[in-house]
Amino acid sequence: MAVTNQLGPFAPSDFQTGLCDFCDDCGTCCYGLWCYPCLGCSIASDMGECCLCGLNPAIRAVYRTRYNINGSLCSDFMAAGCCPFCTTCQLKRDIDRRKEQGIF
Repeated sequence: MAVTNQLGPFAPSDFQTGLCDFCDDCGTCCYGLWCYPCLGCSIASDMGECCLCGLNPAIRAVYRTRYNINGSLCSDFMAAGCCPFCTTCQLKRDIDRRKEQGIF
C-alpha cells in the first residue's frame, strides 16, 4: 500500500524554488559550481548529518519528509541522477529560505 499523505506540522507543499532557478540565489549556485563537495557538507551540517551525506539523494528525501514537500524517493533519485548540481542547489536554497522564515 502506497503512502499518499505525509503527516506532520507542515501542510503539503513544493520546494520554494524550482529545480533550475539558479538566479534566485546566485551565491549558492556559484558556491556549488566551484566547490560542490563543500556545498554538500554545508547541507549535511544544516541537517545535522555527517558531511558525507550532503550529496546523497537520500538527504533530499529526509528533508522532503520533514517539511512535507511533495515528491517521492524515486523522483529524488531521478532528479539527482539527471542533474545532481541542480538538486543540491535547490535543496540548499530551500534550507536558506526556511531559515529566513524561521521555520527550519
